[in-house]
Formats: sequence, structure tokens, C-alpha cells
Amino acid sequence: MSLRVAIQMDPIEPIDIDADSTFALALEARSRGHSLLHYLPSHLSMVEGKVIANARTLDVRREHGNHFTLGAPAPVDLTEVDVILMRQDPPFDMAYITATHLLERIHPDTLVVNDPAHVRNAPEKLFVTHFEGVMPPTLITSDRDQILAFRERHEDIIVKPLYGNGGAGVFHIQPGDENLNVLLELFTELYREPIVVQRYLPEVRAGDKRIILVDGEAVGAINRVPPEGEARSNMHVGGRAEKSDLTPREQEICDTIGPALKERGLIFTGIDVIGDYLTEINVTSPTGLQEIGRFDGTNLSGMIWDAIEKRL
Repeated sequence: MSLRVAIQMDPIEPIDIDADSTFALALEARSRGHSLLHYLPSHLSMVEGKVIANARTLDVRREHGNHFTLGAPAPVDLTEVDVILMRQDPPFDMAYITATHLLERIHPDTLVVNDPAHVRNAPEKLFVTHFEGVMPPTLITSDRDQILAFRERHEDIIVKPLYGNGGAGVFHIQPGDENLNVLLELFTELYREPIVVQRYLPEVRAGDKRIILVDGEAVGAINRVPPEGEARSNMHVGGRAEKSDLTPREQEICDTIGPALKERGLIFTGIDVIGDYLTEINVTSPTGLQEIGRFDGTNLSGMIWDAIEKRL
């Protein structure tokens, strides 16, 4: 099966080829004989009812400083490609939402991964609320009184933006910390949306686990340990990656959410688990394929392409 694949992503020039999951997916596609196109989200258009991208042919190779070749840009009717990988990074803002509306017009005749309607309906920190018994105590609100009451009940809390990503804007407010009021003022200035407040999970000191699911099945995991003095375990803020297997509780969480992911066409997802709790379900542009592969020797990109080809 030779497919024509379009990748909607951010610029390919500065990516880290040793960590980027989209690059790993592109390499796997080329190894299977699929042809690639690359376009930026800003190059997606609707022209008299047709969904068009000003795209460039793409070839990739694992060579530092020479990892890609792009052809000349040309308009492509996206109904004429077989698969679109929607892989631009968040923020999950109105531009992102608009892109899902445009791609929804051609899916599933052109298979969009992940399903754009369900990407739109499953923002990371909200989708997780659909599942009973998996989240830590959580508040989503703009109501200052509710936030203060939540802190009084749980004392040690995490405050973060509802549509943030990559650990940006995540604050640990410990008992006795007098900065909550000024932090809420800052959030009010920066965001119109509600914010997320959760009970702090001290288990994060042992790591925040990223688990990859393909078509609703857990296929690999990596533990990300935060550096000393940091409440976030994201790799770009100094988190340390460790080999990890699933605990029985983590498998239980995956079994709880997996059928809903598969039903919604969310082929490639990444979830975050701290201790016994699920904190996020990443459906927009999940990462972690290469890091897990280095520890486990598992070709997760191959599993994802197997699932895509099965859908076709």
C-alpha cells in the first residue's frame, strides 16, 4: 500500500530529529514507500468549498543538519491525498479550532489523524473529566471564591491554564504561600478562559508518566522525573527520562479510557499519569515516541502506521 500523506505541522527546519515524534512518523512513512507533503497550518484554506493546502513535497532522513528536503510550494486539493497528520503544536486556540473545522469537511474520505471533530471536542484538561475515578480532586472555574474554598480544603494545590501546554503557566502553591491572590490577578490578565486547580500530588517527585496509546491500546511508557526544586517534569524544563513499565493501576486507567479513544478516531494519544491519577489526555500533537523507543526498542511509529493503514 503506497499512500499520499500530507503533514500539517509547524516549520520542519528547527525540529530536534532525536526527539520529535512527527519526524519519527515521517521517517516511518517513507520507509513504507508513502509519499509526503508538508504544509503549515497558515497555508490551509477553503477555496470555493474546496479544502486546499499550499504544500511542498517532503523527504526526510536522520542526518543532523540535513534532515529534510522540501519541494516548491503548490496548491493541493486535500481530497486527493489519503492521510493527513494534524501535528501542529498547541496552543489549542481559535486558529487550531478553525483548522479542525476545515479538515472535518474532508474527513473520513481523507483520513485525518487524529479525527478533527474529536480533537476539537477533547481538549486535554477537559476530556479527562469524562471518566469516573481517574482524576485527582480538580476544579475548573473562573470563580475566585471557588478557588479559595478549594485551597482551604486541599491546602497544597497546582494552578494552571486550561488550554496551556508543555508545562507553561503551571504553579505549585504550597500551604502558607501568599502568592495565590497575585497569581489569580495575573491569570485574569492573561486568560479569558477558566483555570484548572488540582490537589498537588507529591508522587510527582517520583515522576510524571507519559503513556502512549495506539487505537486505544497502551503500547509504551516513559517516566519523566522533575529536577530538584521543580514541580514540572516536562523534558524541556529539565525533566529526566527513565525507562518504565505500566503498573496495574495505570493499565486500569488505560482500559477505562481506551474504548472511548478508539471510538472517537483518536488513533495516537498520550496520557499523563502521576501516582494513581490521570491528569491529561493529549490528543492534539502527542510526543514521546522516540524517547520510549530508545528505552524499549519498540517502533511505536510503526504501530501507529499499522493502525492508520488498517483504517484505510
